[in-house]
Amino acid sequence: MAVRPPEPFRPAWDARGTRGQVALTGGTFTMGDGFGEGYAADGEGPAHEVRLTPYLIDATTVTNAAFAAFVKDTGYETEAERLGVSAVFHLSVRADTADIVGRATGTPWWLVVRGASWRHPAGPLSSVGGLQNHPVVQVTWNDAQAYCAWAGKRLLTEAEWEFAARGGLAGRRFPWGDELTPRGRWNCNIWQGTFPTHNTAEDGHETTAPVKAFRPNGYGLWNMVGNVWEWCADTFAPDTYAARAGEAPVLDPRGPLHDPHPDARRVMRGGSFLCHDSYCYRYRVAARSGNTADSAAANIGFRCANDVESGGN
Repeated sequence: MAVRPPEPFRPAWDARGTRGQVALTGGTFTMGDGFGEGYAADGEGPAHEVRLTPYLIDATTVTNAAFAAFVKDTGYETEAERLGVSAVFHLSVRADTADIVGRATGTPWWLVVRGASWRHPAGPLSSVGGLQNHPVVQVTWNDAQAYCAWAGKRLLTEAEWEFAARGGLAGRRFPWGDELTPRGRWNCNIWQGTFPTHNTAEDGHETTAPVKAFRPNGYGLWNMVGNVWEWCADTFAPDTYAARAGEAPVLDPRGPLHDPHPDARRVMRGGSFLCHDSYCYRYRVAARSGNTADSAAANIGFRCANDVESGGN
């Protein structure tokens, strides 16, 4: 029998840190792709009913300033720092040629850069100085767990994330509606131009944007799509939704239902500043992806949640 991977951190009831969090009432909603636009390998369907108990969620992703406070208080060293290398998009690299030590297999626009970390997100010649209100990146799922334990918070479940991202708009493609640029206005930080060679940055950002860029959704949550991928608590499997068939509505799901491999991928949601419909049309609220818990990159961050009721979901 396969061994389950580590359980996501959940703070004790009296150890929660709820400052800066928004209360969501929960309720029943339709989760999944209702447009038939998802990638088959991602398992965005079938769309199904989910019911959530109330919970709290950070209004923004965790910032460089917040993560720096955690590191200062605990002395924590991220996995990228311990490993000595991490992934940086080829147009964003700030490093000497000698520090570019490889390319990612299958995605050659990702370079393996020595010295890339949350402190130096684009390589050793970059810095988070002046980016205190930008999302922290180059953090793994395991790093996010360590932050949560310090902050008295937890990661969102995948279902909680999608409910929050929809902002009260049932069945819509994006947090603001179905049209990407209503009235010609950009509402999220994604790629414009020809991926992966030319980014016109029409939305005003070539890499990360401040966590309160653009407008919040109907729940007062900022940048739920675009900017950076957000780690979720769940393990990832393409058949998660299919396994829920016949259970309507599912109460507070924490998928998948079967025992995954201990090295199973963890769910990531929301897409990032590198998403483009020609390659990664995953800045829709229903879109999902996954990565291993020890993976870090210049476009992966996280936001936190908490239980409202003692015992949680």
